[in-house]
Order: sequence, then structure tokens, then C-alpha cells
Amino acid sequence: MAEIRVGENESLDNALKRFKRQCARAGVLGEVRKREHYVKPSVRRKKKSEEARRKKYSRF
Repeated sequence: MAEIRVGENESLDNALKRFKRQCARAGVLGEVRKREHYVKPSVRRKKKSEEARRKKYSRF
């Protein structure tokens, strides 16, 4: 979980910017989007296979 402490002389805008950057580095938004809807394991495997195939052919 992303957590920051606001310094005494630090503006709220700077603290918010640091928090957003920390969330982006931790991958919080991506994780939320991934868990937004349940995906069956079979569908997850199929998507993973299709993505690997697409990446393999895009190299050539």
C-alpha cells in the first residue's frame, strides 16, 4: 500500500504528486483494473497465450 507523510513545510500539491508517483511505481491502478471483474482461469490462460503469440509475431 502506498503511504506518504506530509512534511511541515510541504504543500499538499507536492505531497499528492509524490503519492501519485508512488502509486504508479507500486502498480496500484493496474492491480485495481485487473481485479475489477472476475476472470475465469481458463480465460486468463487463453488471453496469456494469445498475448504471447501476438508478441512473438510482432518481433518479425
